[in-house]
Amino acid sequence: MGSKLQQQINQIREWVNLRIYDSKPGMLLWLRRISIPLSLTSVAALMAYHGFQLNDAEELLVELLLKGTIAFYLIKYLIQLFFSFSPWQDIKERRWEALFMGSMALYILAVNLFDEHIIQSLGQTLGLDNLEALFMIFVQGYFLLFVALEVGKASRFLPKVGMNPAGMLVISFVSLAVVGAGLLAMPEMSNTEGSIPLMDALFTSVSAVSVTGLNVMDITSILSFKGQFVLMVLIQLGGLNFLTFASMLALLANPSMGRRIGSLMQSGGGSGGGGILVKQIIRFSLFFEAITMVLLYFSWGDYPFEHWGDKVFFSAFHAVSAFTNAGFSLMPEGLANPLLTNNTAFVVIIGLSVIFGALGFTTIHDLFSSQATRNRRKNPWTHLTINTKIALYATIILIPVGALLFALLESNGVLAGMSWAERSLAALFQSVTLRSAGFNTVDVGALTTPTLIIAIIFMFIGGSSGSTAGGIKTSTFTLVFLNAMATIRGQKRVEFSRTTIPTGLLNMASSIFLFSASSIFLGVLLLSITDGHLSLEQLAFEEVSAFCTLGWSTGITEELSEMGRIILISSMFIGRIGTVTLAFALTSSKKASTKYSYPKASVQVG
Repeated sequence: MGSKLQQQINQIREWVNLRIYDSKPGMLLWLRRISIPLSLTSVAALMAYHGFQLNDAEELLVELLLKGTIAFYLIKYLIQLFFSFSPWQDIKERRWEALFMGSMALYILAVNLFDEHIIQSLGQTLGLDNLEALFMIFVQGYFLLFVALEVGKASRFLPKVGMNPAGMLVISFVSLAVVGAGLLAMPEMSNTEGSIPLMDALFTSVSAVSVTGLNVMDITSILSFKGQFVLMVLIQLGGLNFLTFASMLALLANPSMGRRIGSLMQSGGGSGGGGILVKQIIRFSLFFEAITMVLLYFSWGDYPFEHWGDKVFFSAFHAVSAFTNAGFSLMPEGLANPLLTNNTAFVVIIGLSVIFGALGFTTIHDLFSSQATRNRRKNPWTHLTINTKIALYATIILIPVGALLFALLESNGVLAGMSWAERSLAALFQSVTLRSAGFNTVDVGALTTPTLIIAIIFMFIGGSSGSTAGGIKTSTFTLVFLNAMATIRGQKRVEFSRTTIPTGLLNMASSIFLFSASSIFLGVLLLSITDGHLSLEQLAFEEVSAFCTLGWSTGITEELSEMGRIILISSMFIGRIGTVTLAFALTSSKKASTKYSYPKASVQVG
């Protein structure tokens, strides 16, 4: 009986599909054409709602526009299901979207037909008065996600206008930074009268998107809660790695193009096969950030919070800032606050989160993913990839060396007067963060000159490839170092961990090294012209910190001229995506002809 009924349903469905087949392309095309301008208009309305003080009529207009847009999405979803040849399969594959649409439909019907506010009633039952407000924030966030997906689908047309992946990468960064600056410049984003100056908003936005952490203003006192929340979102989007962001856009536009960008996650062709998936990167990020947030919530000690909600937000903000290696803090003194400096649990949690973020997504995938663990269990002889080994060796070597140097050079400096345990904790934490994160539990402006020089070297090396950290990356530094040692020893090949490093990778590493060093030199030169009243030592440290997206400062950021700030903005921009773009250009699929060769030249070197 059941099979006969199912057969009849299938016959009816087939008859309907045949009748609507011709109208399907046109209907879906019109829905797509309507959704993009409507979505962008609704986003603008949301920005106005949260960024400006609106009167009752304007708030009502925004509310009607948002409700109309959500209703359009519901209708669009139902039409897409109607035109689908297998609607149940679509619901299973897009179950989260189906769950959201079903919840919104139920909520709208309950309010309009029965005047029953389900979420509000549930909140009263649970004793959570703000549950409906939180639900609406969630709805708005999910709505923005829909808009992002619609815009992402539109990116498939970029190849038709000659947009290459490197260009898409640059445009994605610029667009995000400009939008972030516009949001931060809105009146409701600041606690001061009026709005934040546009240059300060742009500097802060670029610093957040590039996960640098340099500030030209006190974000604790100047930014309102809304402004701090926007800052956290910008940090998160930047911390998800521009390779990930570009890979998502490119995969929508051209699968082969997306794979080429994704292959860069392997640092130029390691032994690990194809790049890890975007979903895995997002999953790893959110997982580690959630764990860090929970641990931080219980580790603040005696730090005074006015409300438990502030404690939750501070924990979330610093979890995101730590894992993305951004180095932003909501405390006026940063982590140098006396209540936090010697809080061992808090410092260790932040430090471990920084280390995991700086290891790189490929390393995390190779170490912790279920697939890699399953493979090693089945095949015990399976070894870690070369990328993972370099990342682990660099972390194991550089952190203790940095801590030892910091402890020795600052024994009579910022560490003077501390106990042995306090010195060890401070030196170890500074060593962890000075390659990428930018957090500090001591006064950076009081560091001695030798310490600043060591910090510049560590900042230049940076974190691991495919990570949220900055610098030239540990893999680049390792290849340049191994190549130099092989040349000194007269070896014809560069070898590491029983593998031979291809010449192409060595050339790429040398190019990135030279490009980065030249960019930093040019930045220091320009800063010495625009801000010559400051010492060369301070300017050089500031430029390296900006280009390597570290965020440490000797305290001169706010003193820089407007041209000096523009130079740092450019340095953060180039430092974040310049080396990636260069690496992509060097891995172009277009190969020069090798059917001929010129005579070998004899050039004196040294």
